[in-house]
Amino acid sequence: MNSDAGDQGGKGRRRKPSDDETEPTPVPAPAEPDAKQQAEDAPDPMELAIRLAKRSAKPGGGPFGAVIVRDGAIVCSGANAVVSSGDPTAHAEIVAIREAARILGTFDLSDCEIFASCEPCPMCLGAIYWARIKRVWYACDRDDAAAVGFDDAFLYDEIERKPSKRKLPMRRVLRKKGLKAFQAWLANPDRRAY
Repeated sequence: MNSDAGDQGGKGRRRKPSDDETEPTPVPAPAEPDAKQQAEDAPDPMELAIRLAKRSAKPGGGPFGAVIVRDGAIVCSGANAVVSSGDPTAHAEIVAIREAARILGTFDLSDCEIFASCEPCPMCLGAIYWARIKRVWYACDRDDAAAVGFDDAFLYDEIERKPSKRKLPMRRVLRKKGLKAFQAWLANPDRRAY
């Protein structure tokens, strides 16, 4: 008789194991971790942002990293890619925001937080506000960044000046024609505010 078949005489009854045999113990399926457990098992977002910054600094990139988190889970991360990509806007926070928007399928990241290895520069801070990220955590501040050659003080100063008083020459032209784009926007019933 085939013991794997588990029946006697083909009648479909289960065979009782002898004293020297044991029934196989069913192995339960692994339980899905709950959200709290996943958050506890995930790498600390700030630690990850700092590791990304250190890694980015080695090949000649900028020493900055950022991590976006939603509901305690890491959505994505980004490292400074200005030099490697040739894109002056590829700061860690911008890289992370772009990736989070792609992954989540939305420009509205209001249910997300960002962990940055350094206080965001004015460009990144603007992007964080536009993405509606609800909280920013950072390790180093703008003074720490300035001490190693990333001084954004002049940008903060320039933003407060009237356009005509900025060091970068700025001149307003063709306002009436430019307003037509805004009028077209307002006339579009399918426009989606952001």
